[in-house]
Amino acid sequence: MKMQYLLFPKINPVAITIYGIDIYWYSLMYLISFLFIINISKLKSYNNLNWTNRENEILLYLSFIGLLLGGRLGYILLYNLKYFLNHPISLIKFREGGMSFHGGLLGTILVIFIYSIYYKKKFLQLTDFITPLIPFGLGMGRIGNFINDELWGRVTINIPWAMLFPNSTELDLIYIKNHKNFINLFIKYGNLPRHPSQIYEFFFEGIILFIILNINYNKRKMLGYNTSVFLLFYGIFRIFIEFFREPDIQLGFFYSYITMGQILSFPMVLIGLIMLYYTIYKKFN
Repeated sequence: MKMQYLLFPKINPVAITIYGIDIYWYSLMYLISFLFIINISKLKSYNNLNWTNRENEILLYLSFIGLLLGGRLGYILLYNLKYFLNHPISLIKFREGGMSFHGGLLGTILVIFIYSIYYKKKFLQLTDFITPLIPFGLGMGRIGNFINDELWGRVTINIPWAMLFPNSTELDLIYIKNHKNFINLFIKYGNLPRHPSQIYEFFFEGIILFIILNINYNKRKMLGYNTSVFLLFYGIFRIFIEFFREPDIQLGFFYSYITMGQILSFPMVLIGLIMLYYTIYKKFN
């Protein structure tokens, strides 16, 4: 029986054009995420923080800036430093793509830490407030990656939902050099079938993680619980999905199997476990 592969839906990466300015789907996903987070945060009850809408909005605006700057710097330093050194202007070219979640996370943490000192708030109370909102943004971001035809998965031929991504041609040719038996498959389809790993990430890091963090949210009284659960489960999901996701071409694999995403996610799992242990230990002792 011959396997039939899914064709990537040809979606114009430009969502809308306003006065001659192209608004890309990826950018639009960030905007939708931010507006959703701003509005959903107002529906939650944070009386224990002596919260005001003004403080809420300031924190979210600053966190968004920290996310963008940290994500861009993280990508350049961790994934593409050589290119940046040769093209320093690329730092501000957000439209070219290139964002690191782990860099964005560190940027957001730094902003929240500074905010907590300035407004005299408990740091973990603020991170517990932010973390249940993050998965929505993660999920929307992965939809943006999918529409942009980027961050595809690894080559696979035995699953019915394997997809042919037009933009993966360069990596397909590199893969064929080491796997000659895939030449005929490439000639037949023009691309090699791959895992739609963006959809995997949308499901696990977006939908599932959002559900985990928002079930019975208002009943949670343990300081640091949401933060530790987010670090733990995001790290686990990311490590798992990296086994299906194609590593960045300029980095490849470390020790033949491990990706940069996994290396950066292992500390998240460890920190999440330690925090969760002490959070629960304090609650019951």
